[in-house]
Amino acid sequence: MHIEPGIVDGAKITLSYATAAGSFGLAGKMALDTIRAEGAAALALRTLATTALVFSFFEVFPHHSVGVSEVHLILGSTLFLIFGAGAAGLGLALGLLLQGLFFAPFDLPQYGMNVTTLIVPLFAMTFLAKRIIPQATAYKDVGYGQALMLSSAYQGGTVAWVAFWSLYGGGLGAQNLAATASFGAAYMLVVVLEPLIDLAVLGLAKLSSRFSGFPLLQSRLYRAAV
Repeated sequence: MHIEPGIVDGAKITLSYATAAGSFGLAGKMALDTIRAEGAAALALRTLATTALVFSFFEVFPHHSVGVSEVHLILGSTLFLIFGAGAAGLGLALGLLLQGLFFAPFDLPQYGMNVTTLIVPLFAMTFLAKRIIPQATAYKDVGYGQALMLSSAYQGGTVAWVAFWSLYGGGLGAQNLAATASFGAAYMLVVVLEPLIDLAVLGLAKLSSRFSGFPLLQSRLYRAAV
């Protein structure tokens, strides 16, 4: 989901500053909700974990340039289910920033676009989770269908934002449309893999119920919503 340099440039990149500001606002709201529910210390601990994981996803895990962007295994729904929306949002923003600062400075001009592409779908996914996962269900008991819907929503939102930035910056020419479509098609592999990873991680959580109440993990992982 790293937009390739030059796709959006000049005056057009100003829009990304506005969308990034809105995304930071959404991340702040999710973080504040976590603080109200579970405390600032829990949020800080989880944010350290998610930041390290996101940095690894972007810098260490395999990733390939396809069309207008790069295909990454972001695991947004996994971060949400294990650590909560607040820590996931902050971790995505901070992990992306650290990767750009230390390993990919050529991506920094696109940071506003990339952080928007990550945060807005996460925020939308939190609303979907409330609709498809009953309050009486702990996240460790989420089924494949529910995990697939969450992952598809997050990855679909990511692809939609990449397509928006590509068409906004590069126009509707045949070459740009083909590059955008090739990226979307390549991302389908992520949509298939992520629910399986979600269930594998949640399966480990079921086997490790002694970690219930551990501040690194969000309380909803083991308990129904209050």
